Amino acid sequence: MQSCARAWRAVTRTVSVRERRRVCEKLGGGAAVPHATLGVRNVQVRALRTTVAAGSRKIERILPRHDDFAERHIGPGDKEKREMLNTLGLESISEMIENTIPSSIRLQRSLKMDDPVCENEILETLQKIASKNKIWRSYIGMGYYNCSVPPVIQRNLLENSGWVTQYTPYQPEVAQGRLESLLNYQTMVCDITGMAVANASLLDEGTAAAEAMQLCHRQNKRRTFYIDPRCHPQTIAVVQTRANYIGVKTVLKLPHEMDFSGKDVSGVLFQYPDTEGRVEDFSALVDRAHKGGALACCATDLLALCVLRPPGEFGVDIALGSSQRFGVPLCYGGPHAAFFSVKENLVRMMPGRMVGVTRDAAGKEVYRLALQTREQHIRRDKATSNICTAQALLANMAAMYGLYHGPQGLRHIAERTHNATLILAEGLIRAGHKLQHETFFDTLKIHCGVASKDILEKAVQREINLRVYSEGVLGVSLDENVTERDLDDLLWVFGCESSAELIAEKMSERTKGLLASPFKRTSKFLTHPVFNSYHSETNIVRYMKRLENKDISLVHSMIPLGSCTMKLNSSSELMPITWQEFANIHPFVPLDQAEGYQQLFRQLERDLCEVTGYDKISFQPNSGAQGEYAGLAAIKAYLNSKGEAHRTVDKHKENLAAIMITYPSTNGVFEENVSEVCELIHQNGGQVYLDGANMNAQVGLCRPGDYGSDVSHLNLHKTFCIPHGGGGPGMGPIGVKQHLAPFLPSHPVVNMQSSNTVSSLGTISAAPWGSSAILPISWAYIKMMGSKGLRHATEVAILNANYMAKRLENHYKILFKGSKGFVAHEFILDVRPFKKTANIEAVDIAKRLQDYGFHAPTMSWPVAGTLMIEPTESEDKGELDRFCDALVAIRQEVADIEEGRMDSRVNPLKMAPHSLACIASSTWDRPYSREYAAFPMPFVRPETKFWPTISRIDDIYGDQHLVCTCPPMEVYESPYEERASS
Repeated sequence: MQSCARAWRAVTRTVSVRERRRVCEKLGGGAAVPHATLGVRNVQVRALRTTVAAGSRKIERILPRHDDFAERHIGPGDKEKREMLNTLGLESISEMIENTIPSSIRLQRSLKMDDPVCENEILETLQKIASKNKIWRSYIGMGYYNCSVPPVIQRNLLENSGWVTQYTPYQPEVAQGRLESLLNYQTMVCDITGMAVANASLLDEGTAAAEAMQLCHRQNKRRTFYIDPRCHPQTIAVVQTRANYIGVKTVLKLPHEMDFSGKDVSGVLFQYPDTEGRVEDFSALVDRAHKGGALACCATDLLALCVLRPPGEFGVDIALGSSQRFGVPLCYGGPHAAFFSVKENLVRMMPGRMVGVTRDAAGKEVYRLALQTREQHIRRDKATSNICTAQALLANMAAMYGLYHGPQGLRHIAERTHNATLILAEGLIRAGHKLQHETFFDTLKIHCGVASKDILEKAVQREINLRVYSEGVLGVSLDENVTERDLDDLLWVFGCESSAELIAEKMSERTKGLLASPFKRTSKFLTHPVFNSYHSETNIVRYMKRLENKDISLVHSMIPLGSCTMKLNSSSELMPITWQEFANIHPFVPLDQAEGYQQLFRQLERDLCEVTGYDKISFQPNSGAQGEYAGLAAIKAYLNSKGEAHRTVDKHKENLAAIMITYPSTNGVFEENVSEVCELIHQNGGQVYLDGANMNAQVGLCRPGDYGSDVSHLNLHKTFCIPHGGGGPGMGPIGVKQHLAPFLPSHPVVNMQSSNTVSSLGTISAAPWGSSAILPISWAYIKMMGSKGLRHATEVAILNANYMAKRLENHYKILFKGSKGFVAHEFILDVRPFKKTANIEAVDIAKRLQDYGFHAPTMSWPVAGTLMIEPTESEDKGELDRFCDALVAIRQEVADIEEGRMDSRVNPLKMAPHSLACIASSTWDRPYSREYAAFPMPFVRPETKFWPTISRIDDIYGDQHLVCTCPPMEVYESPYEERASS
């Protein structure tokens, strides 16, 4: 024992604190050796820690780390930070923070986090966690299906920073690639569903159904909504929760029970095929609904509709569903893109973004986001849409899946899936089981001829998951990945002695299922050439690259959008999302098959609680908007539980329910009295909802839960590094104080353990933990940064913003500053005076920045006619200076107009952006040179320049001539091709 102790003391001179446990385990034969066993008293332990600390500093000088992730994530080095502080007249970052964040709310300790780990270590650790997830063959269905993700799409789109780090395409001149892809998605949805117009995706199928319910209510102002109980249970729950909070009554009834004569029903929702797999004719139900003045909403399946009569052909008003099985993995529930399509007369009430066709200044047909005046940032409480309600990256994957397979390929996959189901059905009948429905696509509800317990035990032996309805009733849903071996295993599980091969050989040629029924699809779909041209890997790789090259992303330059936090999305954070242990897990598997996910959820919840000062986290909301909805619903449920349902208005203290605060404010300032405001609300019986959009200015420096907030949503796609994906995915989990914890979201299918189903606010999203598969990104970011790294990232984000504000303050008015003259992590430039002095507006500056190689800042929000800039901590001083130099140069261009040296109508700002086609044109009649138009600064060089692919778009024309599907192929032809063809 003495020699063991001597060995211990010797080792501690050269190992770090983090290594002690590892050494203990080695000396103790695999288990940590207790201090008492080694003869070490408590006082000696304290001395030991000091010795280890001293020793670690020495060895770190000898073997310095070269893989500190925080140094990779944070852009400016020490020299650059010193230069920026000198510009600000400050001695240290600490001095800057003292002048920025009120002392009353500053965190006086370090965050309690694990020590940071390097990128290689985090991937090893995450692989061990992922290995705890069990990849069984899941035939549970219910809107989630295995599918084959084409490797070419995974590699060149999902794993490509050029696609995943783009922002929402609000600047169409530098976003034509993803706009074209999203238009393809809309066209695909319209064609397959048989509807007139589709949007560019929603969050999930449940959310889409809830949006359909709200559209019905908006359209006819009625307050009763029918739901067929054979819809997916999670869809029903999401609709019921949403309806409850907007005062709409939901009624579960079968079609023959529904009564539309009372003129109080706004709409009806049914599933086709339904959750049990049945395919039935809903034409009569649709007709009855229409005669009663109600709308018909159909939740459906894109793959099934490749062989089934589409809803648009039997009068449906709204078709919706998930496009997950079009090339997007199960992902333990998400992210997945929901589709939403409507009749022509409902287009202006439709939620979500829509890509439309318009023209640019040169008369070329181009793409833009259409009807943006429906959105929340413009119409506020009267909005029919929200800027957060999309899954663009996943919609692009689904669109590329459609292009890659084309109509014939999709029909082949659908027929193959259906044929596999027919073989299984025949085998089940031969084995003595009874099928609930005779007409089906890929799903069977089975009344077992033997004890279901025995069947389930055999399924476990084969590592197969089935859907369990009740005692003696099971369900099976097949998919495109099912093989002959899979069918044989399922037949064995159900006690069928025949093989799939023998059953197929003995099946009658007339057994064609849907293909020989009145439900067979006869109409063509995806006839546009774009869906019939890219079936080889060579062609689709080139097509995806052409689209990618049209768009600015973080691979090109900083994207300084205020309140959007476009920071680094590191490769090490993104790599795990495609691992099969995370990607191929059905959201409704037993929890013991997702132990890795559950461990990750617990660890991430613990870290986020430490960052925010909250007590509990719900990961169910899968966008910031959903987080706001969930947080406010939690407050409402809490007040109702106290018998204070009357607290619904904001004018009188007796009725005060809550206040919503953005902090630091969207003006880019840490207000001094936020604690007092929170206390005042609490004194009057209200709750405080703090918008987490600006957490990137708070992490490690102050915590909402400490200074009075009761609940916040966290934009993981901002502060915690989930990429924006060109407009989604996002994540908006909510953190709450303990008194709100019982009211967090629950789920009708999965027992979430941490949620209280009795008091819960209801169900917010279709999947229990929202977009689970992207949570490893935020988990990895936090683990690699550690407490010190997270705090320093926040400090540098604030430093970068203040440096830029200082550089620009002599050229533009900084609209808001704190009491000591500093800004938070973002700031607003006031360009409104230029309208009078030079006829220049914010949009002109935004477009001119594209010529300098930059995406525009946030325009006209939160103050009309302004620009809001947020640099984030990931940009180095060189990039900040280039952007500032561009804005200074643009200010000089404005001055040239003001002083008469430049024409007020034809100038580089009004004519911006200048595309390559414009610069290369044979004619040039503008009063400035081509070089000045395209290369206005020395850092804008021909070999590195990002070229806008079109001239400035015409927004008004696009909304007045609304086209939201692919235009004819002539639009895609170049002038050279046109001349050659003639």
